[in-house]
Amino acid sequence: MQVEQTVLPGVLILTPQRFGDARGFFSESWNQKRMAEAGIALEFVQDNHSLSASVGTIRGLHFQSPPHAQDKLVRCGRGALFDVAVDIRKGSPTYGQWVGVELSAENGKQLLVPKGFLHGFVTKAPDTEICYKCTDYYAPDCDGAVRWDSCGIDWGFDSTPVLSDKDTVAPALAEFDSPFTWEG
Repeated sequence: MQVEQTVLPGVLILTPQRFGDARGFFSESWNQKRMAEAGIALEFVQDNHSLSASVGTIRGLHFQSPPHAQDKLVRCGRGALFDVAVDIRKGSPTYGQWVGVELSAENGKQLLVPKGFLHGFVTKAPDTEICYKCTDYYAPDCDGAVRWDSCGIDWGFDSTPVLSDKDTVAPALAEFDSPFTWEG
């Protein structure tokens, strides 16, 4: 497993090793023991899987607040997406900054999004499937969002995005009172 640091401390790009032959490939997408050896000690309790039919579908920017905040490990099962994490920890020297990476079924990369970061993505291929692991269960009363176009993210497309009602009415980052505090 290759582990890459990003410009946002704690946000990591993980690339599992693939073993391929004429049939396809095999990859170990998560191994708790190997991750602990790499300094990543997380216990996941829920896996989520979503399908976005249209190119240009944006989901996010989402978070789950304490006491049910979640670390997420995101990968693409089919298609391609541009995945983003935004720091929303009050007092953080990187507050409001973002990092993005292309995740695809072909490249096998994964993005680790820690608690205290918004998460979102835009699909780059039709029928894109996103699979992600979470360290806490979904809690509707802790569910939140920030408007997708309020953080200066270069999403890499020029058309009108496909959005949910929730994402359409989410507050802008400038109007958002984050429930997270940087503990640097």
